[in-house]
Amino acid sequence: MDIPAMRANFAKAAAAGDEAPLWFYAHLFLAHPETRQMFPVSMAHQRDRLFAALGEVVARVDDLDSLVPILQQLGRDHRKFGTVAEHYPAVGASLLATLEHFDDDWDDALAADWTAAYELVASVMVEAADEMADQPPWWEAEVVAHERRTVDTAVLRLRPVVPLPYRPGESISLETERRPRLWRYYSPANAHRPDGELEIHARARPGGPVSTALVRQVDVGDVLRLGPPVDHLRFDPESDRDLLLVAGGTGLAPLKAIVDHVARTAPPRRVDLFVGVRLEDDLYDRADLARLEREHPWLTVTVAVSEDEHSQLTHGNVGDVVARSGPWGSREAYVAGPPAMVDDTVERLLQHGLPRDRIRTEVFAPSRPGPDVDGKVTT
Repeated sequence: MDIPAMRANFAKAAAAGDEAPLWFYAHLFLAHPETRQMFPVSMAHQRDRLFAALGEVVARVDDLDSLVPILQQLGRDHRKFGTVAEHYPAVGASLLATLEHFDDDWDDALAADWTAAYELVASVMVEAADEMADQPPWWEAEVVAHERRTVDTAVLRLRPVVPLPYRPGESISLETERRPRLWRYYSPANAHRPDGELEIHARARPGGPVSTALVRQVDVGDVLRLGPPVDHLRFDPESDRDLLLVAGGTGLAPLKAIVDHVARTAPPRRVDLFVGVRLEDDLYDRADLARLEREHPWLTVTVAVSEDEHSQLTHGNVGDVVARSGPWGSREAYVAGPPAMVDDTVERLLQHGLPRDRIRTEVFAPSRPGPDVDGKVTT
């Protein structure tokens, strides 16, 4: 395959902005109208996802070791949309038609290369989906508690009808009938429990239909759908290193799950959890953080307040507070939150000698390519 030519071809379609995904979906729905029911009524939040996902594939097409696990995850996850093997040729035909439409230099060689690449992608995804045939495509879960913590933040407790296994740090996509066929990823804020219940932290964001519904409309008794877990944060439960956890916003959720995991396994490890907020009133989980620190002598919780001069809590950006509280060179670090906070914290940790391969991150924000606008980047 001529990978540089494929990337140049894809760049032409991507440069067309919204026109390319609109053309793709129009072609797909006209040629195969049965596929329309797999997508939300409003496509406004769907269009960017297509080219974000394609961009990820194109970027890694010459690195199968990293691409194949991503494709396998997508194949397993897409079962929740009702995707079956027969849908893949239809999508492939519309993809090639779109790439041809936006490139005057399209030729038989490009068509052959894209056909081969797509067949590889489809075969990996279909095989991964087939391996999950004995698992449900989604789990139903009842909302058994809904607590509005701030104007824009809520904590929900869900009880799946059938147990949903997951590991700390993993993410679970979620759909509510109030926003049908719009799935968004959330990280449980607890490790898997015998009763199967899981805690979800949701923050309503402008332009975030699912997060807004979870905070302001969903109530006790509602039934949500949960997709299979995916490993975004890559927590290593086998490691015995002490931990450094740094959270911003609802990035606190997966880090709380890690704390809960440590609490349930032996022996406990030293854990330092730093939580960054702009204002003290933004600290939506204050009572439970205090409880965790009180119950577990191996845990220290530090809250950094960046813009509240009247607060008695530690002042400063959380990355700066972490850096001056070290050294952390012997730790494993997990950082989850807005992109600027994640980038700043990681850079400071690297400067202070923590190896990059012991720093794992997850971004919760709508300001990078390929995110859920409701709050989590999913590439």
